[in-house]
Amino acid sequence: MNRFFDEKWLLVLVLCLTLGLAPFTPEPHILGKVRWLAGGAEGMAAVDYFDLLLHGLPWIILLFMTMIRLRKLLQR
Repeated sequence: MNRFFDEKWLLVLVLCLTLGLAPFTPEPHILGKVRWLAGGAEGMAAVDYFDLLLHGLPWIILLFMTMIRLRKLLQR
């Protein structure tokens, strides 16, 4: 079971570092979308929200996996 858990973490980390940050220049795409959203999302269309979801999904999964793992560690 530990090996399976480790493989899931590796997959999610690879997804975060590739899809979650791509394209990398001039800045990671997800950061630009978050700044745009934080600035009021002026002119943001549905496709931009969908793009934010796709680039943010690996980070959301990583966050949930971390929270679940921490909860299990604290219950021991």
